[in-house]
Amino acid sequence: MATTGKNTSEYDWESEVKAFHDSKVGVKGLVDGGLTKVPLMFIHPPYNTTDHAKSDSAVSEFRLPLIDLEGVHDNRRAKIIDQVREACENWGFFIAVNHGIPASVLEGMIDGIRRFHEQDAETKKELYSFDFTEKVSFLCNMNLSKPTPASWRDSLMWPVNPNPPDPTQFPTVCRDIVVEYSKQVERLGYSLFELLSEALGLNANHLKDMKIAEKIFHGGHYYPPCPEPELTLGSERHYDTGYLTVILQDQIGGLQVFHQNQWIDVVPHPGSLVIIVGLSLQVVTNDRFKGLEHRVLVNGESSRVSMASGFSPTFWPSSKLYSPIKELVSDETPPKYEEATMAAHVAYLRGQKV
Repeated sequence: MATTGKNTSEYDWESEVKAFHDSKVGVKGLVDGGLTKVPLMFIHPPYNTTDHAKSDSAVSEFRLPLIDLEGVHDNRRAKIIDQVREACENWGFFIAVNHGIPASVLEGMIDGIRRFHEQDAETKKELYSFDFTEKVSFLCNMNLSKPTPASWRDSLMWPVNPNPPDPTQFPTVCRDIVVEYSKQVERLGYSLFELLSEALGLNANHLKDMKIAEKIFHGGHYYPPCPEPELTLGSERHYDTGYLTVILQDQIGGLQVFHQNQWIDVVPHPGSLVIIVGLSLQVVTNDRFKGLEHRVLVNGESSRVSMASGFSPTFWPSSKLYSPIKELVSDETPPKYEEATMAAHVAYLRGQKV
């Protein structure tokens, strides 16, 4: 596998990617094999990595939107709805605490994903597949195409809806906690869509009635220590394509959001979840809620584990047409999107946001 020490003029990207995927060992397998240089397929362009440092100075300038969901069903609901509205309009994300998922489940999920990825490589190979919308899959860098650099990350991925896998498909090292966490996040998602609906001035069930919470996938990500962390990223700068993403992260750190032209660390809070607005929600809200650009840094000392749960229609092909919610459109706020498939909307927005 070509590394930074090889002659780049003789570099064959397709061959390196094929050899990597054929090995089915993932990034951790490379690191366990004694890798000391980052392979060329993982090297990101300088404009993505020159501001790679942690943003300690930037963090002090902003108060990240942290929302306490305790009391959401009684006397604090109106205040929480106001906080959700402000966060989604001005940031595109918020940090949720007291969200109803027990700390034991959160900790168990992180531990379970770590146990899976830290198994022997041969044990994981039988799950190596890119068909994660249909079954439980171990993979690294889905839909990788030239010249996109690979991310320094391995993933265990599975759908919840519309076709959840049989529990016996999950690896035994994390089976029980995966099933429980999936149920808990699905319940939380419905509650979040109620809050978002009310934050938009709509009936609490409006977004749920649009069936936007019915397609869900999960990704348990593992970011091994990197010998040259300044050259790569755990996740490139990107916008999520779905409606919402619920992120659980361990205490290592590395998640950053792009706000007011600078990268800001989302420092882990014990027991918290990060809620990110995706491009699909941006479309149906007529840009009231904006998708958030974010990325993940890697480091040379510690592995990092996170869980991303996406409420997203875009991983499953569909001819269904979408446009802004009619109640959010008026003479003063005309529709910013014509009726189209969500895949077409996302492709348009990704083109606009490069």
